[in-house]
Amino acid sequence: MRTLTNISAVPYSTFRFNAQLASVIEFGSVAELKNFHSDTTPVVLGEGSNTIFMQDLIAPVCRFVADSKTVTQLDPQHVLVHVEAGHNWHQLVSWAVEQQFWGIENLALIPGSVGAAPVQNIGAYGVELADSCLYVDFYHWQQRKVQRIAAGRCQFGYRDSVFKHALAGKGIIVAVGLCLSKNAAPVLGYKGLDHLPADAAINTIFEQIIAVRSSKLPDPAVLANCGSFFKNPVIAMQQYTALKAKHAAIPGFIQADNTVKVPAAWLIEQQGFKGKGYGDVGCYKLQPLVVVNHGAGTPAQLEQLVTAVQQQVFAVYGIQLEAEVRMLNGAGQAVR
Repeated sequence: MRTLTNISAVPYSTFRFNAQLASVIEFGSVAELKNFHSDTTPVVLGEGSNTIFMQDLIAPVCRFVADSKTVTQLDPQHVLVHVEAGHNWHQLVSWAVEQQFWGIENLALIPGSVGAAPVQNIGAYGVELADSCLYVDFYHWQQRKVQRIAAGRCQFGYRDSVFKHALAGKGIIVAVGLCLSKNAAPVLGYKGLDHLPADAAINTIFEQIIAVRSSKLPDPAVLANCGSFFKNPVIAMQQYTALKAKHAAIPGFIQADNTVKVPAAWLIEQQGFKGKGYGDVGCYKLQPLVVVNHGAGTPAQLEQLVTAVQQQVFAVYGIQLEAEVRMLNGAGQAVR
């Protein structure tokens, strides 16, 4: 266990606001977690690619940094990959592709740690973590033990899980179990992949995902950002039909339950926010769904932009955009 005190938040958030963290505690094992006690609910953090510190943080920040992985044969065609939470997600995808293990190749280049992946139920290009997740190992602060939570009890939804609701603040993810396939299983239905042959190799898909994402999304190491800032809203078919009558070009993707997912980027761009913002905080010039910090951005500027985007989209379309990124106050509570 390593404890750092009174340090800058900049290395712990890819949005890089200049806040201070009272303490950051890094755990390398479950045994170290069992020796940890705190009177304040800790803020659990992976690599900081989905968290913005809006104020100096008083609550302790806890990170589980162990990053080993083991492979077990489930049957002739499937393997179980047990991965500790501190492992980098993209590095795991790269390794799976090298092994010719199918299931997560469409999730290449998503920033963050393996432990953060189930919280958001990360997804891209027609694939979600939930599609390959078998279980999540969760350490409870109060029970002081690890519980294995089967995927069916993780309440996975669109950028959602039980870890954002009933288990929020109750503990920390220490490992994830993934079922990957030795059989080819290309998912090519999304734009950017639909030109590939039906029997495209896993390496080809992986490389294409990286090329597409790199062409639209800024590298957080170069331009501070937390990826997609808003969730794509899911609305009732009746509402979408009414909107389509007024805004003929509005895109929508029908879901299994007959609701419609509307691209937030389209809504935001139509209202003129692409490449625009307040001070050093703005919507990225190539993808307005991504909010960027050009270097000297402030929490007040971010609040101003988020409020303006939400109010304008709601005024025109009657759709309330919801932030996907965590914006935390000094007590570690979400401000939106």
